[in-house]
Amino acid sequence: MPLYRRLPKLGGFTPRNRKVYAVVNVSDLEERFEKDALVDPATLAASGLIKKERESVKILGDGELTLSLTVRAHAFTRGARDKIEAAGGKAEVIA
Repeated sequence: MPLYRRLPKLGGFTPRNRKVYAVVNVSDLEERFEKDALVDPATLAASGLIKKERESVKILGDGELTLSLTVRAHAFTRGARDKIEAAGGKAEVIA
């Protein structure tokens, strides 16, 4: 039997430049932070929502937000940005 038939088939294609984000839901921000707080990767790591401060953070729009927060993250979903701004806060993108 030829070698190419004896070897196991590997999965699919894995892109080398794939962005991996630590995800945080809007409902998690509601539970952990006070009104008018600045939320950035350092405060997220200190509160235990992400593991490392150096991780890229993406805010997802799952849940409700009633606090006005200034959120600085690497990426936002459209729903998360709308919920943050509807509550009177700001969504700032970190480069």
